[in-house]
Amino acid sequence: MHRVHKSGDRRPVLGIPGMAGASRRFGLALLVLAVAAGGGVVMAQDPAGAQLPVKRVVLYTSGVGYFEHQAQIEGDVRVDLKFNVDDVNDLLKSMVLQDEGGGSIATITYGSKDPITKTLKTFAIDLTTNPTLADLLSQVRGEVVEIEAASKIVGTIVGVERRKQPAGKDQVVEVEYLNLLTEQGLRSVELASVGRIRLVNPALNEELVKALAVLALGHATDKKTVSLNFQGQGARRVRVGYIQETPIWKTSYRLVIGDDGRPFIQGWAIVENTTEEDWTDVQLTLVSGRPISFVMNLYDPLYVPRPVVEPELFASLRPQTYGQDLGEADEQFKRRAEKAERERQLAFDAAAAPAAPGAALAGGLGRGAMPAEDRAIDLQRGVRSVAEASDVGELFQYVIESPVSLPRQQSAMLPIVQGSVEGRKVSIYNPAVHAKHPLNGLYLKNSTGLHLMQGPITVFDGGTYAGDAQIEDLPPDSQRLISYALDLDTEVAPESKGYPEQLVSVRLVKGVLYTSRKYQRGQEYTIKNSSLKPREVIIEYPLEYGWTLVTPKEPTEKTRDVYRFAVTAEPGKPAKLLVTEQQVVDQSVQLTNLDDPTIQFYIGASVVSDQVKEALREVVRRKREIEGLVVEQQQLEQQIAAISQEQARIRENMAQLERNSDLYNRYVKKFNSQEDEIEQARAKIAELVEQIASKRKALDDYLLGLELN
Repeated sequence: MHRVHKSGDRRPVLGIPGMAGASRRFGLALLVLAVAAGGGVVMAQDPAGAQLPVKRVVLYTSGVGYFEHQAQIEGDVRVDLKFNVDDVNDLLKSMVLQDEGGGSIATITYGSKDPITKTLKTFAIDLTTNPTLADLLSQVRGEVVEIEAASKIVGTIVGVERRKQPAGKDQVVEVEYLNLLTEQGLRSVELASVGRIRLVNPALNEELVKALAVLALGHATDKKTVSLNFQGQGARRVRVGYIQETPIWKTSYRLVIGDDGRPFIQGWAIVENTTEEDWTDVQLTLVSGRPISFVMNLYDPLYVPRPVVEPELFASLRPQTYGQDLGEADEQFKRRAEKAERERQLAFDAAAAPAAPGAALAGGLGRGAMPAEDRAIDLQRGVRSVAEASDVGELFQYVIESPVSLPRQQSAMLPIVQGSVEGRKVSIYNPAVHAKHPLNGLYLKNSTGLHLMQGPITVFDGGTYAGDAQIEDLPPDSQRLISYALDLDTEVAPESKGYPEQLVSVRLVKGVLYTSRKYQRGQEYTIKNSSLKPREVIIEYPLEYGWTLVTPKEPTEKTRDVYRFAVTAEPGKPAKLLVTEQQVVDQSVQLTNLDDPTIQFYIGASVVSDQVKEALREVVRRKREIEGLVVEQQQLEQQIAAISQEQARIRENMAQLERNSDLYNRYVKKFNSQEDEIEQARAKIAELVEQIASKRKALDDYLLGLELN
């Protein structure tokens, strides 16, 4: 919070509202306090232990509150604050002290707290690991002990050993034995048989007692005392302020809707006093916002691990890391920060503080009754807002004008908003909410001039309860839809509409065929109004990325998730709304990968230009020419394969004939003739291969040269 938007002599100290101005001389000590419930403040000079009462409370919606104590003191005074141990960290983080009478604030003292594990390690007997009896005796090896077993034994502890002993059939257990050096020699005593052990060394026994006392203190729930010392002369006022964890304050609203006149809204703040101290005539402020708040461990002493420095002779180089140059980033950040500060200052200077008239918590003057029957609910009678509202930096606050008294562990409701608002009744249909009926709703415009924090709204329509609604944070002059009941007099029947796919455009670029296709979808809503009055029905239609609205051309409203269309439904007359959307999808494919039927489809399409059609025909002609050559090549290859198969049969037959027989000679002549055919076919194939390669290259060159729309 930067400053409080109120006139007068109060300005914040260190960002805490309500502290005295800089013109007063004061001593300032800053600690923190997210003090837990239960902090008490006592003035040490007062023999009766008078309390330093809470005079100001500021509650935030981030789970913290600012508490300010005030009192008149005289001379040097010590004030003791008591807090739970777990809350001291918050105390050391946020407390602000102020002496307004020219005095000063001396040292603030409180009981220190070392981490218990570190403290325990300082004793001769270490209890940090919850040691067993055997572990304890092992730690004091060499010490003299007196034990009572079957007889009293005095000796020096040599050690503790574990021995395995049989325990029934196939069972072995470990038994602990204490080994001692006595005047009669070494003795071994089973620990389970020892009734009492006493450390003869009184100093060591005292160390054990102190270590146990530290453990006990670690479990203590006593409060810690923080002493504040005010030094000065004469009577003067002192202040003690701090931040404390508190429940968030909440809001709830009542909204009256009538056929005549404007809707009327009444807002209540719900606050809880969960502290251990009564609030008596406290100045209460409620702030809507989320300041950052956290808990830091400032109470436990912290020890920083120190590096071990090796002699240079033995030290080796360590791997290094190097940060990025952030000079330019810092300059950009500085410029952005300066701009934001200028904008914030301008907004603050121009801000006005709208205020509702102040009154007591209950009773007060009325504001003029709403025209309604005796049974109707009139929120304007008998209750007035007790809050003055204003902007505070990036936050918004309600200052309760009348002092508030609230006993500890009690809650209260405070009226903070009271006035007419602008509203228009509608029915809201969303099939995801209810497939058949819309919801009764209202276009609510915040014309109160105040910031309405999120919360529930109880709606009264026609003098009776109509339902519950909920709103998010609503700045002044903002408008939101709210819904509060099912509209049983209105029915909506949605029906999906299908449309054929359309080819929008075709173009050829460097052998690639680019196409655009348009897809359409639609939803028709039929609205039936069974009431006696016209209905304004708001149809919510899902907004999906990639789809463009066609009809209607523009929605009534558009949010991040839905379109909204307003339709007026007359009684007994079905009203219709057709919502259509389209999506254009672009595709691309290599023309050589398309078969002839697909190319023929594009040639016959009406949206394709004559130039593209002629190019497609030429491509088809060239592809068919190449395909003819390929077929001829395949036929020749099949012919060669058939001749080779025939020659294999002839060779097999010739192997069984005499070389001078007539059949053998005839096979020789046929074999020679087939060889001639193979040579001719292979020559033709080679020629065809060259022709195919040439024509394919020519086709590729032709395609690369195309750029037609």
